[in-house]
Amino acid sequence: MKPAIKKIWNVVSTVVVILIVLCAVFLMGSRLIGYQVFTVLSGSMEPSYSPGDLLYVKKTDVNAIQVGDPITFIASENLDVATHRVVRIDTEKQCFYTKGDANEIEDGNPVHFKNVIGVARFAIPKLGYVSNFVQTSPGIYITLGGGVALILLVFLPDILAKVKKKREDVIDR
Repeated sequence: MKPAIKKIWNVVSTVVVILIVLCAVFLMGSRLIGYQVFTVLSGSMEPSYSPGDLLYVKKTDVNAIQVGDPITFIASENLDVATHRVVRIDTEKQCFYTKGDANEIEDGNPVHFKNVIGVARFAIPKLGYVSNFVQTSPGIYITLGGGVALILLVFLPDILAKVKKKREDVIDR
């Protein structure tokens, strides 16, 4: 391989590897520092969080939650998860009253303290679509195949160069 092409190849493959590692850190590594990751599915929290955003939620003591905090909670018996902003707190009934930023009225059901998962700390726009796709069967196969292809593409030029050199050495003898 020509030196200029090899240099370009090395730069491109390095950038791709860095992007994949960063994606993996944002998707999975956050769990190591205590964050749970959720994909925003509806527009009820726009403009704060939009559909497809990857939402990072930190487990928080319910006594530390204040009016105005966006909380992620179990919203139904089906274990559906939602994120809405706290508008009122009832310490006697041990519940939060919430409302989506884009909604006109408060949610119909209060959120019991025990159903709170945590407080939403930040979001990465549109990365939730990637997260959801990677968790599907086609996404798993494409991710694994892409990983194998990337490994081959990174190491293949060096392997081919060694094979070529061995051939040249054999011919020279």
